[in-house]
Amino acid sequence: MKTKIILATNNPGKTREFNTMLDSIFEVVSQKDMNVVEVPETGLTFVENALIKARNASKQSGLPALADDSGIVVDALKGEPGIYSARFAGVDASDEENTQKLLDSMSTVPDSKRSARFWCSIVYIEHENDPTPVIIQCGWEGKILRKKAGNNGFGYDPIFYVPSHGCASAELEPAEKNKISHRGRALEVLLNTLKIKE
Repeated sequence: MKTKIILATNNPGKTREFNTMLDSIFEVVSQKDMNVVEVPETGLTFVENALIKARNASKQSGLPALADDSGIVVDALKGEPGIYSARFAGVDASDEENTQKLLDSMSTVPDSKRSARFWCSIVYIEHENDPTPVIIQCGWEGKILRKKAGNNGFGYDPIFYVPSHGCASAELEPAEKNKISHRGRALEVLLNTLKIKE
């Protein structure tokens, strides 16, 4: 029987990606489905925010929790938007608004200086006060494009150039993206780690 876990996100794009990758091992319920009330992400790093989200979801649901905090880190912007990726253009900003703000911020940056990476920190806890959370972190190197390309994915995918595939992340098929992305690789490591723990 699959272990039931709560996924500490309200982001439908993330929920889809996690469900696809976790379906064989876990019965995943989203915190939205369990009416979990979100708490402020007051951490200064991706790991701190993932832990805050996981502990909150586990506390309110009584289930083991999985949380990720991820975003895009742009070298020319000294690491911005970073942990503020989802609200780069404002608290309730849309993907479109965040993407446009990043393009505008990079408008004068030459092609040779447009390096960036998606970063993902995943945390898995057995219960709210788990003293030994499983923490996995992965990056995905690329560059910021000058204009959007592709219709797949979500967030900054249309402006993130993937050198290994010669296209934007949003031009990749979902299955291919899940194999090579920051979140896909972090999840793979997490699943292997949890299998060892069993």
